Amino acid sequence: MIEKKLKLAVLDMNKGQANQGMRCIRDILAGYQEQIEYDEFDVRVTNDVPDIDYDIYISSGGPGNPLEGNGIWEVKFYDLIDRLWEWNQSGQVPKKYFFFICHSFQLACNHFNLGEIARRKSTSFGIFPVHKTKDGKEDRILQGLDDPYYAVDSRDWQLIQPDLKVFEEHGAKILSLEKIRTHVEYERAIMAVRFSDEFVGTQFHPEADAEGMAAHFSKKENRDKVIENFGVQKYEDMMLHLNDPDKIALTHSTIIPAFIENAISKLTGETSLSV
Repeated sequence: MIEKKLKLAVLDMNKGQANQGMRCIRDILAGYQEQIEYDEFDVRVTNDVPDIDYDIYISSGGPGNPLEGNGIWEVKFYDLIDRLWEWNQSGQVPKKYFFFICHSFQLACNHFNLGEIARRKSTSFGIFPVHKTKDGKEDRILQGLDDPYYAVDSRDWQLIQPDLKVFEEHGAKILSLEKIRTHVEYERAIMAVRFSDEFVGTQFHPEADAEGMAAHFSKKENRDKVIENFGVQKYEDMMLHLNDPDKIALTHSTIIPAFIENAISKLTGETSLSV
């Protein structure tokens, strides 16, 4: 039994905008309430960033250009990453675990100079197949997912043109790539990266839950917004995927739980955990 709960920090990067991501993260963490206690930090609204005294960190997605900040919060955010990275690399124990989602993933990849963060030709929105690389097929967070697996995508920016020399120097690995698009010449985006044994992230939204999102997008105002921006076919395809238990529901129950359970196991010395 865990006598003392582990501490987890959730970094809300949504800039005060209404979103489903934070609800989904909270729902996942509710399954670990006996092992973990957590605090939330509204990074882009209050410039509030946690210190390094937490065991586990999850940083959400969010809107806007990942190459821009307000001169305050992003400096503190990058400093946090550097301090946690240095802590792990210096041999300090216990290790610090970090998961980066979408906007946060792009920030981290840019900070580590892993490749080019570029604006997409058009917004990627919907549910799409994501393909595992050789390293991805062996990575713990993707175990149990098909190849390709399915993920919720919502982004105007992307990581492309990986600097493989920097990847090698950091010991980082590309875990997943964007869907194969034979009808366009654009380079496939990098969709998941393991920065180290403790740091990992995805350019999509692994926290998204099928049931909650289906309820959200079934509401008239949300349905109309999607149809207006992306068309009826996009909306119908998304709702169809949300109702498939082998797609978003499986991704939701696999990736972040695998990250959390690995962190708990390593931090507590336990070999098996369930929620």
